[in-house]
Amino acid sequence: MKILKNSLGLGTALFLLACGQTNSNTTGSAIDTSKVVTTENPVEKSYPVAMVDNKKDPSCGMPVTAGIGDTTHYENHVLGFCSAECKKEFLKNPKAGLAAAELK
Repeated sequence: MKILKNSLGLGTALFLLACGQTNSNTTGSAIDTSKVVTTENPVEKSYPVAMVDNKKDPSCGMPVTAGIGDTTHYENHVLGFCSAECKKEFLKNPKAGLAAAELK
């Protein structure tokens, strides 16, 4: 019990010390855009191969076993794509892309 109290006290002290520090990298209102993180795709998505009906990405031809980054439903099929960009390309002309998907 004594160890737990000491650990909590030490953790609280470190937290309070860290909160009082300022970032020395900030200068006025300038923003270093090389360190800005966009939130467009904050989480890497991954889908299991078993959930899709195609063997290849219909846009680029990459096998879905290499990784599925996005999916869509088209004509009663669930199609997997390696990226959101390939999905976007497919949706421009889905009928032409469906033949390249190599359905299971």
